[in-house]
Amino acid sequence: MKVVWLQSGGCGGCTLSWLGSEWGSLFATLRDASIEIVWHPSISEACADEALAILESCVDGSTPFDVLCIEGSLLRGPAGSGRFHVMAGTERPMIEWVRLLAARARHVVAMGSCAAFGGVTAAGINPTDACGLQYDGANPGGLLGSQFRAGAGLPVVNVSGCPTHPDWVTETLLALARGEMTDRELDDLARPRFYTDVLVHHGCNRNEFYEFKASAEKNGDQGCLMEHMGCKGTQAHADCNQRPWNGSGSCTSGGYACISCTEPAFEEPGHPFTRTPKIAGIPIGLPLDMPKAWFIALAALSKSATPARVRKNATTDHIIRWPRPAKKP
Repeated sequence: MKVVWLQSGGCGGCTLSWLGSEWGSLFATLRDASIEIVWHPSISEACADEALAILESCVDGSTPFDVLCIEGSLLRGPAGSGRFHVMAGTERPMIEWVRLLAARARHVVAMGSCAAFGGVTAAGINPTDACGLQYDGANPGGLLGSQFRAGAGLPVVNVSGCPTHPDWVTETLLALARGEMTDRELDDLARPRFYTDVLVHHGCNRNEFYEFKASAEKNGDQGCLMEHMGCKGTQAHADCNQRPWNGSGSCTSGGYACISCTEPAFEEPGHPFTRTPKIAGIPIGLPLDMPKAWFIALAALSKSATPARVRKNATTDHIIRWPRPAKKP
């Protein structure tokens, strides 16, 4: 399977995350799966005229390829011309390259939330008119349009995240190479279900504090980050706490609230990322997987039953009380 990877309006963080994979040699994994990188701006030796010749041959069909990966949002401005982002050495806007290559590809993959939904580049007044490949925020459309299907019949596969987990990228490419990626393996936003069928909340090491609604009150506290500190782990689709970065890292395990970076429009929550907006003391963003009335009722019961150990530990930066040993009969 031959892959062409372009970087558009973004920071390159998804490539950095991917190359930082700790599970053996990334390139050996790709080689063993017969995945060939035709061109990637950060890892390919070809550059300047040689790189442009490769891309031109992909566009005209003389160099066949299977997968087009796009990292970064697509800059349509000004006035739809795309000339805010012209590929170096050409007079052709990046959005034109993407359209031409997408028409040749068997699969098109958005690598990261910028390519999927517009992401950080599309925030605010969005002067560059940035969008995703097949979404503009949460709205279908984007650069290629809601009806786009790649040669193999799938829509754009949205490997969202800011950045993506390295395994999400590799496993998506492996699934495509094996012919195992079908519509059934994609969720309602065309994200691979192998990582979006769970919530960030699942597997969080703060779940005991969540269960008793023992909340952190300031940065560094060990308690649950949802009530006061802006955490959206109960609303974000990703397995970050079940397959942490480098075997141990995730936002919540590092003490930072989940900002729901795999979701459309995460970049503009309408409030500071580390503050939970509330109405009458009740957080606006409640867990997706239970009715709000039940959550409120259970939260009241949970707080009344919170063990002193959990309550004390929630607002400190280290454990000060441990579970008691079982009493001997």
